[in-house]
Amino acid sequence: MEPIMQYQIDLFADNLPSMDEIEQLNRFVNSSERNQITFSEQLEENISKTGAKTVLAVGIGLFILGRNEEAVKKLEKATDSKEKFTYLAFALRRLGRFDEAIENLERSLKDGADTLSVTLEKAATYRYASNFEKASAELKGCANFDNVSADYHYQAGRLDEVQGLYEEAMDNYRKALELSKGHQKALFHLAYRSDLLGDEESAIGYYKQIVTTSPVHVSSLINLAVLYEDIGEYEKAGRCIDKVLGSHPNHQRAILFKKDIESSKTMFYDEEKEKKKSRKNQILETPISDFELSVRSRNCLKKMNIDTLGDLLNITEAELLSYKNFGETSLREIKNILEPKSLRLGMILEEKQLASEEIGDIDEIKDENEGLLSKSVEDLQLSVRARKCLQKLSMHSLNDLVHKTDAELLGCKNFGVTSLNEIKKALGDLGLSLRSLD
Repeated sequence: MEPIMQYQIDLFADNLPSMDEIEQLNRFVNSSERNQITFSEQLEENISKTGAKTVLAVGIGLFILGRNEEAVKKLEKATDSKEKFTYLAFALRRLGRFDEAIENLERSLKDGADTLSVTLEKAATYRYASNFEKASAELKGCANFDNVSADYHYQAGRLDEVQGLYEEAMDNYRKALELSKGHQKALFHLAYRSDLLGDEESAIGYYKQIVTTSPVHVSSLINLAVLYEDIGEYEKAGRCIDKVLGSHPNHQRAILFKKDIESSKTMFYDEEKEKKKSRKNQILETPISDFELSVRSRNCLKKMNIDTLGDLLNITEAELLSYKNFGETSLREIKNILEPKSLRLGMILEEKQLASEEIGDIDEIKDENEGLLSKSVEDLQLSVRARKCLQKLSMHSLNDLVHKTDAELLGCKNFGVTSLNEIKKALGDLGLSLRSLD
């Protein structure tokens, strides 16, 4: 694990850091579990203090750690300031209390907050609340920052994106990068949209720009790992996940994905499995004429167009015995050929019947839930990785999906346990499940 930097910014010093410095501290603290623990310990040392500056700092610290309910209570007790109202708005927004968040952003202006920053945050808050009309109105109010502010173009891109205006969104993200080359948020969303459009080369390039900077950007590393695995670059994918686990050793998604990557390294071509499959096919294609059978048995099989061992697996004992001149003696001869090879009469028919019954069970579900099963898999709101795998398997509706087993999905290249669990949970929420062979 790489050594962790010492804090360059002290939230609890006599003078409160600037807003930009607090944002840098936020990214640094959440870049690793160790940093979170260290910062949490520092917070606990100050949480019971009652000084005005400390109360404000503790409230901001609680927000940084994601303890939003506590942050709201603490910040409400702080002395009025632009920092108080800004971070109170941020915590309220996380809690879905959008109207209160807007009120506090407006109050921050009276205490000297930057007008452009507040306007952009109001636009973001309205966007989170799905009030796109008001979000657009806020952005129009600062349209004079077009081609001037990277943050303006980033927020305009986010609003375009949620409204399905993907080309416009990408243009705004590109403009943000022209104005601020290292704008991580614009880079991330440009990479994400490029990936969705199938432009994996561009997506990888954008993500690489993010992950080469400090601190660790977990979402970018994981998305980059997914792209690397999709193109068979398993070692690079593994290094991305190792970097995530180096700073977040208990990150559950990364842990599961690491297992997927290791499985992919051996799943691409199982030579031993292919050899066994080839040997089985060779056995089933063995001509009946290669075995020593009585003339009666041989003639009967010939008249029934049974030429190979595989043909015998498609006929039952009863069918053989019903044929003229085919008796118990001939039946024993046939069984003596099959048993040493762990085969039996009617084996393939039984497998087909089992599959038919399973499909029949699912068809009953379909009758009861016809409307639900006709829905698109897009309605499941799956991750990019899971959606790509379903596209490769030509699965478009929920009905297509519930006919698949765990094994059939895992058989798709780059489809791992993480994606499987995601799909099973999404189906489970709808009262559905994948086909089971039990």
